[in-house]
Amino acid sequence: MKIRPVLAVAAAAAVVFGACSGPATPSSATQAPASVAASSAPSGGASSAPSAAAAAPAAVKLQLQWVPQAQFAGYFAAEQQGYFKAENLTVTMVPGGPDVVPQAVGSQPDGPEFAISWVPKVLEARDGGGSDLVDIAQIFQRSGTLSVSWKSSNITSPDAFAGKKVGVWDFGNEFEVTAGALNSGLTPGLENHGDPKTQFQKVIQPFDMTLLLSKQIDVAEAMIYNEYAQVLEATNPETGALYTPDDLNIINWNDYRVAMLQDAIFARKAWLDKEGNRDIAVRFVRASLKGWMYCRDHAEDCVKYTTDAGSQLGAGHQAWMMNEVNALVWPSPLGVGTLDPVQWGQTVKISKAAGVIKADPTIDAYDPTIVTDALAAITDGDTKGEAFQKATVAVTPGGN
Repeated sequence: MKIRPVLAVAAAAAVVFGACSGPATPSSATQAPASVAASSAPSGGASSAPSAAAAAPAAVKLQLQWVPQAQFAGYFAAEQQGYFKAENLTVTMVPGGPDVVPQAVGSQPDGPEFAISWVPKVLEARDGGGSDLVDIAQIFQRSGTLSVSWKSSNITSPDAFAGKKVGVWDFGNEFEVTAGALNSGLTPGLENHGDPKTQFQKVIQPFDMTLLLSKQIDVAEAMIYNEYAQVLEATNPETGALYTPDDLNIINWNDYRVAMLQDAIFARKAWLDKEGNRDIAVRFVRASLKGWMYCRDHAEDCVKYTTDAGSQLGAGHQAWMMNEVNALVWPSPLGVGTLDPVQWGQTVKISKAAGVIKADPTIDAYDPTIVTDALAAITDGDTKGEAFQKATVAVTPGGN
């Protein structure tokens, strides 16, 4: 989901969820990326984490990356199914939006305890010296970023961007697209009388697909769970019917080794290091992971939880989004929420090559031990989803 770099502390409305928090141990040492695989598998039963009955109540805030939608359904489910309450947590969900930068809000000393953001955006904030956010649970296991064009354009790979108008969202949302083009030897600059054989015109899109639908650009950036569906939900004026995938060419950036890690749960290191807070983080992550497990197995319920949370988009659109978001979370071969060191390394490599960060992130950029402890106490459900198969969801006009 897209974010503008305006430092707003939060959207005006906040949604309060759940009840209760507790004692704990100081934050344990974070590990280097190579250690993730070894430390990520659940290691046993509930004895490795304190029980909710022994935990004192705590109230925390979660800064969402965007407005309420199925991108965050696992957290809505954690509330509605009582998982936060079972962990003795009261969780206030703070909506995001075009004027909210969750990695900036979450970095503030008095900011929310938890924030959802994309990994490269947080790496950029840390590289600039203004953030100590730590990735404590990597929810999305793969990228949802696409580049979408009309079939007639013949843009089937990034090397076809040469001489074209290429739409992107800025503020850190464009990194995969520009990195993919760069791997094909192409750079932006055509608008400045550049070479149409080696350059393209980078066009900043609004947070919708209007420029592609009106054919003002040749190719548009889209999330598979949102803007791609917006095209399919629109009517083709030439036929009077909805557009179909056959009308489009799709570039999935996971296929070009430039995909970067996206939605993760972040917390400030300074907050984690305070006595009791690491335990709160484990309990919050555990409840959230259970929420995502529930949405995998009960997608229709989670669509309702999303619309009840105040989604401005229709139930049809949210059903599409829930299905596609589930496919970004599942399967999770190392356990839901566990960071894949290969994808982490790729994200860092691309971020450096694109100039997003100047140096490798420090060792404390993520902490794999929190999600490991959270998973260890989930003994009554499938935490990997190895058998997950994405369903087929019918497109509805206008997403209604």
